[in-house]
Order: sequence, then structure tokens, then C-alpha cells
Amino acid sequence: MSLDKDTVRNIAYLARIRIADADLEPLSGELSGILDWIEQLNAVNTDGVEPLASVVDVTLPRRKDEVTDGNCQDKVLANTTDPEDGFYTVPKVVE
Repeated sequence: MSLDKDTVRNIAYLARIRIADADLEPLSGELSGILDWIEQLNAVNTDGVEPLASVVDVTLPRRKDEVTDGNCQDKVLANTTDPEDGFYTVPKVVE
């Protein structure tokens, strides 16, 4: 597929991209080349080919969901000056 300068100018206008007139000719060649590649990809027979998320058939290793630390409320609340019912207390900042 071949794009002329007017078509590229219109595409740039629709995409809200400012392109100088001197850049329209090289850009039309690049866009035409991209569209040619897309046409080649559309010609490939992909019947029966499952979509892939990755080309490598590997699953990620997972760790066990275990509690490895915690139950240290006293240590955490040691950082505050006025703990209330096991929670931090902060001053009200929104009226």
C-alpha cells in the first residue's frame, strides 16, 4: 500500500501531530513500508495456532503463602507517643 503526502498530512491532522511539509515525503515512505509489513502478516495462515502470552512454556516459581513474621504489635507501637487501643493516633487535619 502506498500513501501519498496528502494522506499522511490527513493522518497527522487526525492524530493531532504537527509535521513539517519537508517531513511528509519520508514519512509517507516509512508508513507505506509499515503497511506493507502488515499486509504480509495478514497473508500468513494462522488457523489452529493458539495465542501465546510467552514463547517460553515456563511457569513462575511461587513461594508458599506463610506468615514469616508479625505479632509484634508492641514493637511497632513503641514508635508512637500515644497509642490508643493498639493503634496509632494522629491529629485531625481535615475539618
